[in-house]
Amino acid sequence: MNWITNYVRPRINSIFSRREVPENLWSKCDGCGTMLFHREISDNLNVCTNCGHHMHITPRDRFLSLFDGGVFTEVAVPDPLPDPLHFRDQKRYPDRMKAAQKSIGEKEAMLVAAGEIGRTPIVAAAQDFSFMGGSMGMYVGNAIIAAAQEAVKLGRPLVLFSAAGGARMQEGILSLMQMPRSTVAVQMLKEAGLPYIVVLTHPTTGGVTASYAMLGDVQIAEPNALICFAGPRVIEQTIREKLPEGFQRAEYLLEHGMLDRVTDRRKMREELIVITRMLMKMPPATWGDLPAPGPDDLKPSAEPNAALDDSAE
Repeated sequence: MNWITNYVRPRINSIFSRREVPENLWSKCDGCGTMLFHREISDNLNVCTNCGHHMHITPRDRFLSLFDGGVFTEVAVPDPLPDPLHFRDQKRYPDRMKAAQKSIGEKEAMLVAAGEIGRTPIVAAAQDFSFMGGSMGMYVGNAIIAAAQEAVKLGRPLVLFSAAGGARMQEGILSLMQMPRSTVAVQMLKEAGLPYIVVLTHPTTGGVTASYAMLGDVQIAEPNALICFAGPRVIEQTIREKLPEGFQRAEYLLEHGMLDRVTDRRKMREELIVITRMLMKMPPATWGDLPAPGPDDLKPSAEPNAALDDSAE
């Protein structure tokens, strides 16, 4: 038995061997290719610290950073028929839904919540592009109607974050019917005199752009978000011409009057607070609070009385 070979060398190798690093600790920025630590990304709201590229963020994470203290109440959304057309391609539609729900951990492609931002009560709805491309099905239509009804009932503005590839083909014409349904929901807000603010995120396309995503009283977009009905590749193949640089991106649309603002995600909360309070005719926001009084501050001081006694003498 060789003591060095059988004991010493394996012991040294175990000490200095390279430890395995979990794959989910680092992510690569799609904009500049920089490898970013997962905690660094989450602390920066999924915005690249090197180039400012806005990466995907789930509605739940967005709401945690949007609402005061990350506290919000989910608004119940009626469940539609699970498979109205009995659609099947390579998989059955219910099987695709179960796979998406298991992968994402959410019930559907839109989350509706109520809470406060900067002490301003609002109702918010956000689409999740990672759930079947954020496609607009019957559930999304129900979610928008539920959000509008909740906003009207509570007398609050509605803030909607759009992110979708368009209609959900597995629901066919029933999916396209959500365009007029969502338009009616927006009209409910307008008749009630309540603001409807839309934040368009990457990407917002198809029937979503052709309906509720472009009906806001104020239209805001995140930087470099793709916003269109038909994509650039489809348009180029149709007209057989090269499109301008940055065509259908947020900055291009702002320059041509289709948007009101292009705002960094890290500054979005403050901007929404200012806009909602202004539209609701509320006082300006309070950005800083004085610390709560301590026990010593609540005790009456004897020094002023002593000063009065000295002056009397």
